[in-house]
Amino acid sequence: MKRRAFLGLGAAAVAAGAGWALLRPASPGRLLRSTAPLPPKFRARLPIPATREGTAITIVQREADLDILPGLKTRAWTYDGTFPGPTIVSRRGTETVVTHRNELPEPTVVHLHGGHTPAESDGYPIDLLLPANGQPGHQHHGDMMMGAVATGERAYRYPMGQRAATLWYHDHRMGATAPAVWRGLAGFHLVRDDEEDALPLPEGDHDVPLMITDRSFAEDGSFRYAADHVEGVLGDVVLVNGAPWPVLEVAPVRYRLRLLNASNARRYRLALDPQPPGGAAFTQVGSDGGLLAAPLTHDAIDAAPAERFDVVVDFARWRPGTTVRLVDRLAGLDVMRFDVTGARQADDSAVPAVLSRTLEPLGPPKRTRTFRFRQSTDGTWTINDEAYRPGHALANPRLGEVERWRFLTDFHHPVHLHLDPFQVLSRNGHDVARYDMGWKDTVDVRPAEAVEVAVRFTDHTGLFLLHCHNLEHEDMAMMADFRVE
Repeated sequence: MKRRAFLGLGAAAVAAGAGWALLRPASPGRLLRSTAPLPPKFRARLPIPATREGTAITIVQREADLDILPGLKTRAWTYDGTFPGPTIVSRRGTETVVTHRNELPEPTVVHLHGGHTPAESDGYPIDLLLPANGQPGHQHHGDMMMGAVATGERAYRYPMGQRAATLWYHDHRMGATAPAVWRGLAGFHLVRDDEEDALPLPEGDHDVPLMITDRSFAEDGSFRYAADHVEGVLGDVVLVNGAPWPVLEVAPVRYRLRLLNASNARRYRLALDPQPPGGAAFTQVGSDGGLLAAPLTHDAIDAAPAERFDVVVDFARWRPGTTVRLVDRLAGLDVMRFDVTGARQADDSAVPAVLSRTLEPLGPPKRTRTFRFRQSTDGTWTINDEAYRPGHALANPRLGEVERWRFLTDFHHPVHLHLDPFQVLSRNGHDVARYDMGWKDTVDVRPAEAVEVAVRFTDHTGLFLLHCHNLEHEDMAMMADFRVE
């Protein structure tokens, strides 16, 4: 692997990435239009999810009526009564135990996306958490394939043996992930460490998590969903932290924005409008797996479902009183608005030229494996021509060994790997794209494309998952087990 490609410092990699972005098509999937009257844009204030810290946290999964559309209530499935759920904050090297209690009417599974997690707490799709108190109509689950089953409560143990990063947690039940996440089962989980704390990046109120989703609404305000949209479901309302097209007032200083695409299927090309003088509105400091080695600037960011981009935006580059929209240039959508307020002021934050000295390319691979993501003649989404079968491993990597995995597609698939992050090596045999830098756990693979990644699984053995993170594809069997030995 070329060091310049991994560090994001090579001109060839940047040029290749810019060309790749221009060719990237819009989101696959079918648009599901709302039948409820849509609210005016830029009226709601951006909500900031509540923060939960500590080594033992309890979260209750329950239904709640949320105020999303004016004058209507939206019945949602929630973590602790909010969408997004509370933001959990953990410390590297300190185990966090999150106990989930299921008071919903259906079984659930919790996956910490990006977590370096033992198999029993990873959210295997048939390790069901059944509803507490025998909810009516759900006492019997004979039609479900079940693994390690708990009733009422389950403690998920997260050792946190990983770098500081922006993670998120969401439902992961086999065949039902897409509607469960659409109904609201998603939240942030941030990991902090000494390396990141030593940097002068924006913090406190200037460190803002942004969960970007799209949804559709029925006339009564409820979430509208269509399970027959096999290519993916697209909504016509963009929510950020659960609010439609919200506004955040910002001082003319630097902000760290933790961008998460939590949509079921929609891709975004995120940009700020107007661009600041000189362009390069976003300075990327982190990816799925934490800090980059060095910052990387972007005019726009392409984010597939489940990808995270930690960026710094210096709002002092706009005049106070300016309104700056975050837009999606793929579909021509508004996302949210920033209102730059107040007089210019001192700002002691900065983006250093070196972010992390601990990143190194993985060594030469012991073996190469190929995974083909494509649709079968009967419409099922498959990996290596197989629909998902729990317990049937398509690979048996050995603990601690570096492997090269090749992802081939017939369609647009964001490929997600559990347990450990990976490094993108190439796209169609060429340099990586500019959105592939650093440690990743999800990579967007275009139709008829081959993406190679290097991965090394550490610490934990057992069954883990490789799957498409277009949630409709995932529910329609585009998953595969691998067993770390």
